[in-house]
Amino acid sequence: MANFVDDNFLLQSTIAEQLFHEYAKDLPIIDYHSHLPPDVIAKNENFENITKLWLAGDHYKWRAQRVLGVEERFITGSTSDLEKFRVWAACVPYTLRNPLYHWTHMELKNPFGIKELLNEANADEVYSATGEQLKGAAFTPKGFLNNFNVEMVGTTDDPLSSLTDHQVIAESSYNVKILPSFRPDKVFDIAKGDTYRAYISDLEQVSAIAIKDLGSLLAALQQRVDYFHAKGCRIADHGLSHMPTIKYSVSAIESVFLEVLEGNDNKASEFQEVFTGYVLNALCGMYAAKNWVQQFHLGALRNNNTRKLAELGADTGYDSIGDYAQAVNLSAFLNALEEKEVLAKTIIYNLNGSDNDIFAAMTGNFQSEGIRGKIQFGSGWWFMDQLHGMTDQMNSLSNIGLISCFVGMLTDSRSFLSYSRHEYFRRLLCNMFAEDIKNGLLPHDLEWTGKIIQDICYYNAKSYFEL
Repeated sequence: MANFVDDNFLLQSTIAEQLFHEYAKDLPIIDYHSHLPPDVIAKNENFENITKLWLAGDHYKWRAQRVLGVEERFITGSTSDLEKFRVWAACVPYTLRNPLYHWTHMELKNPFGIKELLNEANADEVYSATGEQLKGAAFTPKGFLNNFNVEMVGTTDDPLSSLTDHQVIAESSYNVKILPSFRPDKVFDIAKGDTYRAYISDLEQVSAIAIKDLGSLLAALQQRVDYFHAKGCRIADHGLSHMPTIKYSVSAIESVFLEVLEGNDNKASEFQEVFTGYVLNALCGMYAAKNWVQQFHLGALRNNNTRKLAELGADTGYDSIGDYAQAVNLSAFLNALEEKEVLAKTIIYNLNGSDNDIFAAMTGNFQSEGIRGKIQFGSGWWFMDQLHGMTDQMNSLSNIGLISCFVGMLTDSRSFLSYSRHEYFRRLLCNMFAEDIKNGLLPHDLEWTGKIIQDICYYNAKSYFEL
């Protein structure tokens, strides 16, 4: 059966087709937040097979397979790559109405040109056909980025990183910007005992600053911010369940931090949030001084299955959506920065769809003269980067803010094939505007509507990130 993902996939009217094909389709991609590994881009080696490229590390697919009762040895275990692919192919027909069904067939079509629906019967044929293509020069990591017309990739990098791979890429003749992003989440984890102390020891080493108190901790972080900035970093990112409180006693935090450094963790859990609030507040001041963009990904409930966490580790498909209270702390945190005039450009991402209006409304409280859309309600991410989730996010943004200022989509992915998600987003966006035109909610002005769509897909991000 031929793939239903044709040229007009998701486009439900002639107007939608015009908007997509004439205005959105061919624009470059600015992927300002991803988890692509910079070392893989720097080495630019061909992938051995589609399992290595497509299934390894993809917890979206892993979760679906577990729902279907697939044995773990075919997911993260030691079975052969061909066996793993066969098992995944057999699962695909059962993913109807899950975004995986769309993504799977979009990613087979582009870049592999495979238009058949993947299933158990054609698994070996697809595995072989993609394997042959993966030997070609156009099917390297850099080749994939070129294929999808990617202009910039923002990776996600720990403060300890030397950023050597970014330097190698920058010094090469490669035309795509691969820029680091500062992700300091581990420095907040004061309650992780020896793991935390080992991290602080490593931070001391890379910063060449002995960390003996809060002041020296912040000095070490400032050194890393300075280092990242010199290497081209202009974005910071943070994964938090919710924004931390700004109500704390610095002397009490100092006391507990010193105890933790000495091996006493008795109060560490109690002070986890206030410690995070203090350090994050200081970091945000550093970002503002560098004119960085700061991102806050909020709402994840991580590591729900502790038995599987012990067996497989983190980021293996056992995270979920949390129901945290978001508004009060988010408002207080942003307001504290605004009061000191150190509120940088900010993107806030929501993982719980029931909070979309809260996030959209919050952005309007802290905008700034001379900066278009300084505070952004970021695209639907993780569990929300599907048709329903993206639609709800954009509707909230449209109704409460201005979607015309939106910086658009990102992949948030570890896969070089995930750029289909930008196409997915663009098709949905064009169809949403087209439906409003059809229903008389917007004027039939395709030139102006097309310009707004182009801004959302590309030009707003290019300006916002000063690329």
